[in-house]
Amino acid sequence: MSTQDAPLPHAPRIDGLPPHLLIIRAPYYRDVVDGMTKGAEGILAEAGASYRIIDVAGAFELPQAIRIALRGRVKFDGFVALGCVVKGETDHYDFICAATMNGLMDVALQYGVALGSGLLTVENIGQAEARSGRDGHNKGAEATVAALVQINVARQLGSV
Repeated sequence: MSTQDAPLPHAPRIDGLPPHLLIIRAPYYRDVVDGMTKGAEGILAEAGASYRIIDVAGAFELPQAIRIALRGRVKFDGFVALGCVVKGETDHYDFICAATMNGLMDVALQYGVALGSGLLTVENIGQAEARSGRDGHNKGAEATVAALVQINVARQLGSV
């Protein structure tokens, strides 16, 4: 399924109190990540959720920031990781993409957190722009919906 074929994201109904989420951004490609952030914020507003945004140095630091947040005093019901890695001429792209995605999954599984991953791994900037725009097909919005759904799952299963 291509981005254009996907249904437009909408906030799910949230059981219980409005959730509080942390959006972690790796804004190396600032316009792309800003676009995904706007998509995420729209979904959070629709859900009545509160949130905080922090920026990290790059995609590689996204899972580290979630782990650091889990050690902190502020409690978050879920996390949204946003970033973009564009393929270059070296295999650095493959290492960063794999390490970051594995790190995000590892922290989500190890600590049982609700996580939406909005890490774009694309061949060119045009692909990233197509996935971060205002046309509704926005991976930041989709990642936020995923985090909210996982928050509901955790609440329904009594794990929070």
